[in-house]
Amino acid sequence: MAKSEAKTVGIVDTEEALSAKIAEVRAAQAIFATYTQEQVDKIFKAAAIAANKARIPLAKMAVEETGMGIVEDKVIKNNYAAEHIYNKYKNVQTCGVFEENKAYGTMRIYEPIGLIAAVIPTTNPTSTAIFKTLICLKTRNGIIISPHPRAKKSTIAAAKIVYDAAVAAGAPKGIIGWIDVPSLELTNMIMRESDTILATGGPGMVKAAYSSGTPALGVGAGNASAIIDSSADIVNAVNSIIHSKTFDNGMICATEQTVIADKTVYNDVKKEFIKRGCYFLNDEEADKIRKTMLINGALNAKIVGQRPVTIAKMAGFEVPEDTKVLIGEATSTAPEEAFGHEKLTTILGMYKSKNFDDALDIAEALLVNNGGLGHTSVLWVDNINEREKLNKFAARMKTCRLIVNTPSSLGGIGDLYNFDFAPSLTLGCGSWGGNSVSENVGVKHLLNIKTVVERRENMLWFRAPEKVYFKKGCLPVALDELKTVMGKKKAFIVTDQFLYKNGYTKAITDKLDEMGILHETFFDVAPDPTLACALEGVA
Repeated sequence: MAKSEAKTVGIVDTEEALSAKIAEVRAAQAIFATYTQEQVDKIFKAAAIAANKARIPLAKMAVEETGMGIVEDKVIKNNYAAEHIYNKYKNVQTCGVFEENKAYGTMRIYEPIGLIAAVIPTTNPTSTAIFKTLICLKTRNGIIISPHPRAKKSTIAAAKIVYDAAVAAGAPKGIIGWIDVPSLELTNMIMRESDTILATGGPGMVKAAYSSGTPALGVGAGNASAIIDSSADIVNAVNSIIHSKTFDNGMICATEQTVIADKTVYNDVKKEFIKRGCYFLNDEEADKIRKTMLINGALNAKIVGQRPVTIAKMAGFEVPEDTKVLIGEATSTAPEEAFGHEKLTTILGMYKSKNFDDALDIAEALLVNNGGLGHTSVLWVDNINEREKLNKFAARMKTCRLIVNTPSSLGGIGDLYNFDFAPSLTLGCGSWGGNSVSENVGVKHLLNIKTVVERRENMLWFRAPEKVYFKKGCLPVALDELKTVMGKKKAFIVTDQFLYKNGYTKAITDKLDEMGILHETFFDVAPDPTLACALEGVA
């Protein structure tokens, strides 16, 4: 196995240093692209194990550096990014030929993209760094990370742990890099110079990624509404929403931002929230929170990932120390209503709906007016006896994750409440959210596919006599037409004993058996025009 000769670049804090780092990672990736699946899987496993072992110190580092979130929950997110991602993709092929059809002469091959630019948010710095570096290793891509300035220490620490373990397991030196002193100029440069961008962050950053001229996998803003239907299990719904909303103080982008409760259960829902430690704001407190939440129409970064007691103090009043969520009741879905926006913290807006159709109207208006198109919608309903409502919800909501009877934050990222839902910390929002993908981003999005196509003259045959097909590759089509087009029920196979005994006719007889066509085999020593003419009229 070849070794990289590139010199290791020191601190990346200038455009010159970043240019050298790009060259280093590209050189390493050129070597990595030659690795076998076995080599890649060994590296992927070692890196995932190392990241998982460091989940606790990395979580502590992230909270200490950013001042946001909860250590215990960040431990869970780090574990998720390492263990769940590894288990999802450990047996997935990402190298070499993965599909071949000799009859049609086609072959498809997995190839890496090259250099990936990864922009990491301050909300989930270590877990997102682990996630993106691991899926790049699994797909033989190089990666350079651009951390958020307020989370650079913890982000780089996570990337370095994955990098060191990967190199120790045989990865080329330099395969993972990062910007040590992040700036807008260096972030824009790596986005321009990479082959694909994995962009996780605010709308402005994602728009910049798509405007860079480089293919980008970006994510849209979240603003999930949770509809609580009259048929829902209220205790389960409310407790699940609290569990979701308080996880890491509400910083996962798929977290519920508003609750829309049917008028027949609204009071019961409210009582359950209060019983479980949530605080409903009075009119004066709600106005104070509105002014604290949005400043000049934009989310106040100081409230992100904070406890309710901290946010209340910022707004100028006090709530009990053990308060779980601040809830503001609202009626307007206009952009001016702060409770209808994404909050990324322990604040919920709550609306009352007249009926199920009105609930859908409110949820749709919040998406259109206040952001969140393409991201996530939530429904709490009796999904056994109210399938029509579930189907109306699925047809109406212009979001890519439709979460039913599930905590949205941990349900939206996948693999925890539904094992057929891909785990990811980069959640695509499709065209509705201005994204190129409409699903949870995974390894398949970081692979190029080569298709090798040999000549097969499609649907051509030579009739001598009628319906004798001889062009290579037409056999599957010809046999299908024997029954579907010609309506034949029986067939004769004319061959010689050598071909028959050595299995050359088995593909034909197996296909005829599958189609339910009776068949007999005749051994013809020499071409016999008389026999051929006789076979033409077989029923």
